[in-house]
Amino acid sequence: MTTRMLEECLSAPAAVARQLAADQNAYAALGESLRNVPPGSLLTVARGSSDHAAHYMAYLMMARLGRLVTSLPMSLVTLYQSKIECQGLVSFAFSQSGQSPDLVAPQKFFRAGGARTVAFVNAAGSPLAEASEHVFGLHAGPEQSVAATKSYIAQLVAGARVVAAWQGDEDLAAAIQQLPSALEEAARQDWSVAVEALKDADRLFVIGRGTSLAIAQEAALKFKETCSIQAEAFSGAEVKHGPMALVEEGYPLLVFAPRGPAQAGLLALAEEMRGRGARVLLAAPAGTPGAELPLACTGNEDLDPIAAVQSFYPMVEALARARGLNPDQPRHLAKVTKTH
Repeated sequence: MTTRMLEECLSAPAAVARQLAADQNAYAALGESLRNVPPGSLLTVARGSSDHAAHYMAYLMMARLGRLVTSLPMSLVTLYQSKIECQGLVSFAFSQSGQSPDLVAPQKFFRAGGARTVAFVNAAGSPLAEASEHVFGLHAGPEQSVAATKSYIAQLVAGARVVAAWQGDEDLAAAIQQLPSALEEAARQDWSVAVEALKDADRLFVIGRGTSLAIAQEAALKFKETCSIQAEAFSGAEVKHGPMALVEEGYPLLVFAPRGPAQAGLLALAEEMRGRGARVLLAAPAGTPGAELPLACTGNEDLDPIAAVQSFYPMVEALARARGLNPDQPRHLAKVTKTH
């Protein structure tokens, strides 16, 4: 059985290649604008998978540029009519469809108030694109699967491109250009052991930290919507507080431990959880002790989480089918969700 979800997640490298061939001058101009007129405040506007992609970009901005980024609770604008200060603000909106009213309304409000508004959207001419001053297409092509895959990866890449352009980091920019081949390699990684380990699971933790936390959040969402597994995402630091009480013999954990400053702590956590009897599925670069799920490496460790989610998607699609579910038809869900 070939599903739309599998076809689309495997087409992500080509989608990324299309994106990287487009809008190079526009990204450069945005980066120059952010350097020449530094923002007074930064926020992201997104929901679901798009919000996870926004978190990834925000983490890169905070880590590399030292600029705090806020994730907007949209109800501040749509329900509470908060008069948020717009001068000096840059708002980054992420969406596949660009249709949801509670994404469009804040962008309109911020733009009318004098903020710089940026949208990353897969649907040209969508309401979100029309509401935003600067629009960057994802170039992912039509996405029919309810569970977003290639558009999420395209959003991760778009966020990384903004950071590289703003920072003027030529090494990061060069590594981003190499992503299509790195993603092809990532899609070939064998994660079948996770299908066997999780086919009868009804709950699990998905762990990441730093740049990989956004990937853990996305993975937890996909476990819910395609596999009907109650999955929760936690930082490797946060899980050692209250959530630790749930871990018992055989409790499944998926730990994303790509290269970077957070890796050592995540590897230590994986070992500790094994000692508590948990069934730990460790995703880490080949050769890492205890790693059952190999991660491909990119040209820059900050981009490794993008390759990690490329390896994850085919596994979770296969897991859904192993559980007797059709990942193209998640219960109660539609492709476009319009919230207010």
